[in-house]
Amino acid sequence: MGYAIIAWDGPDPARRAASRDRHMAVLTRWAGDGRLALGMPIFTPDWRPAGSLMVLEVPDQAGLDAYLAEEPFAVDGVWDRWTVHPFRIAPLPYRPLPQPGDPVSATRTHTVIVAMDGTDAQAPARRQAVRAQHMARVAPLAEQGVVAMGGAILDAAGVMRGSIAVTRHATDAEAQAWIAEDPYATGGVWRDITLHGTRFAGLPYRPLPGA
Repeated sequence: MGYAIIAWDGPDPARRAASRDRHMAVLTRWAGDGRLALGMPIFTPDWRPAGSLMVLEVPDQAGLDAYLAEEPFAVDGVWDRWTVHPFRIAPLPYRPLPQPGDPVSATRTHTVIVAMDGTDAQAPARRQAVRAQHMARVAPLAEQGVVAMGGAILDAAGVMRGSIAVTRHATDAEAQAWIAEDPYATGGVWRDITLHGTRFAGLPYRPLPGA
């Protein structure tokens, strides 16, 4: 298990630019030793930096606290708010993540999907009823590179309460069409879905679970 951090920048974009080199140095170190599974920016629809998605592979709260204490975007006030979710990456046949030296796109290439389940008492049962169908759908898509990373948001008791996925969709419309066919959508599991444009920067990532 680990954590997914969804962070949002404050109103001063100069802070991100001033801290970016130190931010990348921290990400490089954490990716290299396997504690950062994935880190990427989140953009506004008009392609301005708006925040970040960070997926940590650390065993406990101490690992999360250590990252936030080192992360310049947190320490320097680039991020003015963030949400932390216990998170488990689904073991799938993912393609390798971009590595240092790989080209960085100037435009959106992927979408971050944050999909929360319903909050009613039947929500966990709805997820379990279609989970096998969902996994059967996403496994070949991971192998094709359509799903770059995905997994479950957990509550404090370890019950799955939502999903985060990074998919190879360059527009919200493409991502929405893909979501509409997923068993978690047709089965009424996902109730609150947000989409964010993103792109990859190469880091010395270790293989994701299942890769």
